[in-house]
Amino acid sequence: MHAFCLQEIDREATKQAVDEVLEKYRMYSLQVSLDKLPSVTAKYSLAPISGRGIVHSAVESAAINNVDFEIKREKFLNWVVYAVNRLNFQERSILITRYLNNDDLFDYEVYTKLNMSERQYYRIKSRLFYKLAFALKIEVYKGEGIQ
Repeated sequence: MHAFCLQEIDREATKQAVDEVLEKYRMYSLQVSLDKLPSVTAKYSLAPISGRGIVHSAVESAAINNVDFEIKREKFLNWVVYAVNRLNFQERSILITRYLNNDDLFDYEVYTKLNMSERQYYRIKSRLFYKLAFALKIEVYKGEGIQ
């Protein structure tokens, strides 16, 4: 019988990879029109982006040049939304409030707003980064480095 052995996670590199994805999400979400942006529901989950409308105008040829980027951006946003929605309620509420809203809040503002103790907040926050990394499949193992 074989022993099951997990590789050791590089915590700093994994956190950096998640930070980069969250920053990219924030930047991409600023570029999307409000009607296509995933919305935050009252239960702290993200609703996926709906399909795009068809462009019928004189600038249609210019828009066609941007289609690849639009598709890439929409896929990226939906990829993050799907992963975030796999987290539990408290993890999602922290992640959305701290990292995915347009407000730039400090940690103490977030745990106060969410009625959490400081200790509970930081415990959940550290766990959610690794869960998100696994959901996104961007975890980094010791000796690997960020791809």
